[in-house]
Amino acid sequence: MRLLLDTNVFLWWQWRDRRLSATLRDAIEDTENDIAVSAITIWEICIKRGIGKLDFTGSPTIACQEAGFRFLDVTAAHAEVAGDLPRHHGDPFDRMLIAQAKSEGLVVATEDRQFSLYGVPILGVV
Repeated sequence: MRLLLDTNVFLWWQWRDRRLSATLRDAIEDTENDIAVSAITIWEICIKRGIGKLDFTGSPTIACQEAGFRFLDVTAAHAEVAGDLPRHHGDPFDRMLIAQAKSEGLVVATEDRQFSLYGVPILGVV
């Protein structure tokens, strides 16, 4: 399976947080799966840390590398898809993750039920 972690799932994985479901934990740990983290997630973490909304120490880039996750860069095509999405979800970071998943044929690892409104495959919402 080719998974794109949403920001909360990445953070919960990094922090070993109990909010990360067993389904998502197992999928991330499965070495057969390709796990991607978007540049958008790195940007979101840094923005929220910078304004005091998130306590994340160290480099999220290094944390991804140490976990063995691959990076997904943002392209102009992703931006165009994101810009054309309906506003079911108010978070522009999440809309970009949805656009990337749609464009790249990825399954989004998320606990956010609003992602399902976009018809993108998701893993994690119960």
